[in-house]
Amino acid sequence: MSTDNVSVLMPAYNAERFIETSVKSILNQTYKNLKLIILDDNSKDKTWQIIQGLAKFDSRVEIHRNKTNSDIAATRNKLIEYAKSKYIAWQDADDISYPYRIEHQFQYLEAHPKVGIVGGYLVMFDEKGNETLRKYNTHDVILRKLIFRYSPVAQPAAMIRRECFEKTGLYNTNYPPAEDIDMSFRIGCFYEFGNLPEKILKYRMLSTSATYQRLNKIERVTTQVRRQYFTHHKYKATLSDKLYNDLQILSISLIPPQLKIKIFNILRNS
Repeated sequence: MSTDNVSVLMPAYNAERFIETSVKSILNQTYKNLKLIILDDNSKDKTWQIIQGLAKFDSRVEIHRNKTNSDIAATRNKLIEYAKSKYIAWQDADDISYPYRIEHQFQYLEAHPKVGIVGGYLVMFDEKGNETLRKYNTHDVILRKLIFRYSPVAQPAAMIRRECFEKTGLYNTNYPPAEDIDMSFRIGCFYEFGNLPEKILKYRMLSTSATYQRLNKIERVTTQVRRQYFTHHKYKATLSDKLYNDLQILSISLIPPQLKIKIFNILRNS
């Protein structure tokens, strides 16, 4: 086990515009006993050069680079294998963590041994600087009821016990770009879910992001994962949950991705 209590894992691909800001939001955390591990997924821009400079600036930064471009699930799995700490936190290369995020999540998991994964509130912001707040419930029982509608814990803001991966295995490379919800379901089979009732991450929304570009695939894979747990003893899908997923599949061919994301954000963030 590493002497660092927390490893912050950052997948990065063509992230030269924002990665320095993202990295500094981790290095400037109030919690100092951490390691930041960055895996550049064979970027075509200056991402690798930038993180090389950041690694020279702070010894807590560890950098790696894929020889060829990989999918996000495989990249996450490599990062987990590099990490040896008790806890693993995710940080996307274009997001910004609030200074207290790691400290508060670490303290929460130390105090709640039954919880395997903890998140918190997201502040969603776009290119124009517009912000909306996305809250997440803090109670495991309610989060289990909501899991067939949306993720119980925001993956970009998650901190996970490393032991979870010893019980669940690594991310399923058959499920990108929805490998995160599959992992949440699997963690929930052994542990409780949790969220901090506070803002912990600023989530950058770009019209060029993978969410917009691959929404149809994300929805198809997500509903496929959910259906596998409809009858699982740790979860209980209601008739309305099943209808919701059927309608979500139907909507793929009816509603354009950008409009659908706008509607979802209005409903989800209200």
